[in-house]
Formats: sequence, C-alpha cells, structure tokens
Amino acid sequence: MAVPKKKTSKSRRDMRRSHHKLSPVQASECSNCGSYKLPHHLCESCGHYNGRLIVSQKNETKDDQNEDYGNL
Repeated sequence: MAVPKKKTSKSRRDMRRSHHKLSPVQASECSNCGSYKLPHHLCESCGHYNGRLIVSQKNETKDDQNEDYGNL
C-alpha cells in the first residue's frame, strides 16, 4: 500500500485544491413574472418557459388543503 514519505504542506495541499471551489449559481430573470430562475428551466413561481405557460399554478392555502382531507 502506498504511504507518503513526507507530510504535505498546507500550501501544496491548498494549491492542489484550488480548482475544487464552487461556482456561483447563474440565475436569470423570468420574462413573465421577473423572479429569478435557473437558465433553461421552468419558472417555479409562474410556470412559464420560453414565453409560454407550461404548468398552471394552483393557489391553494393550507385551509383549502385541510378541507380536502377533513380533520385528521
């Protein structure tokens, strides 16, 4: 089994890890509602993609959801 002969210095270790950083999220603005979304993804707030409505959003509150299931 391979075992290092010398301790790796903090400088050498950190230079090796210089490419392991996270890149910032590239968010773009939705053309319909103006909220931020990932590029090439459906807008989670309004359901539009590329200027078209893809998914209609339900405006249910928690009280409406409890009526469907009754009082549990």
